[in-house]
Amino acid sequence: MKKTRIFVDFQNADTAGRIRLSCVGTVEDLNRLGIVLRDGLELVVCSYELEADGVVTYSAAEKRWVAKIDWDKIRHLPGDG
Repeated sequence: MKKTRIFVDFQNADTAGRIRLSCVGTVEDLNRLGIVLRDGLELVVCSYELEADGVVTYSAAEKRWVAKIDWDKIRHLPGDG
């Protein structure tokens, strides 16, 4: 099954290296796609030129949803050149 893709800001990571799922573009994608975040949900997180597989978890310390990614497995998306 193909994983759902959502926009994220890769520069918006917490101290554990997890991507915060709270930027405007992320929230818009979640609402548009009808996604309800839950622990263990697998998504593809992407920006304009990067993407990675992520697993959603709740950060109790920050009281927000985050996605754990493998920073060594970020993929570069093809650009306009």
